[in-house]
Amino acid sequence: MENEKLISVIVPVYNGEKYLAECVENILLQTYKKLEIIVVNDGSTDRTAAIAENFPVKIISLPQNRGLSVARNTGMDLAKGEYIHFMDVDDAINPDFYKEMMAAIIDTDADIACSGMINELKPHRTILFTERLLLQSTEEKLKMTNVGKWGFSVRYLFQLNLLRNHNLRFEEGRFIEDLPFSLPAVYFAKRLVVVPHAVYTYIRREDSIMTKKDKAHRKKRHRDLRHVKEFRHHFARKHHFKIPGIPTGRFSLFFVKWFT
Repeated sequence: MENEKLISVIVPVYNGEKYLAECVENILLQTYKKLEIIVVNDGSTDRTAAIAENFPVKIISLPQNRGLSVARNTGMDLAKGEYIHFMDVDDAINPDFYKEMMAAIIDTDADIACSGMINELKPHRTILFTERLLLQSTEEKLKMTNVGKWGFSVRYLFQLNLLRNHNLRFEEGRFIEDLPFSLPAVYFAKRLVVVPHAVYTYIRREDSIMTKKDKAHRKKRHRDLRHVKEFRHHFARKHHFKIPGIPTGRFSLFFVKWFT
């Protein structure tokens, strides 16, 4: 339909030849068709670029591997859509994902739509909604999305102007980059809608960053996790709100700095 809003779907890829075709096909088979698919080839050394060329997508090739945050920021800078979704190459969405998310946004005039999520890696982090709800207070938004604990930017359809107006970017050089992006976005959104029939599936892959077990990766993830906790603490105190289930008093920051 002519009045449909354009959604830019950003797919960062580093050596993702095993998953890219299936991911792009998943997006192309969506019942919502007004999509701009942006594949950001993050310095891949495998057949990622060649595979991407077989599909009607916009390809952005970075000369060297810069990391997920740089790839997402690059896609965001070049996106032409009014709304934006970050899709990881090895995950999946249900066929009506964008249809349901956009319908919820249009019906409620929301800045952000939040989907349900099946988390295969950590099932206790699975969140599914049973009804559409429009949330406007900070307390409601934080409680329903649980963004203060689990940042997962892939769950959200963002209004691009909201992100640009608040200069929201993914922090470069981090393994844990989602929460410092998603928490401010949810906080600054005046209206957020949760969507029951849109589901993002976070698929467990043995070769992902989350499942790497070598010592260097474990140390960096530990440092980045502490950084995220410090960010969350300072952001909540700066804007005078509490995160459900997360202490944000002065003693809690001391605990993060010295015992995590």
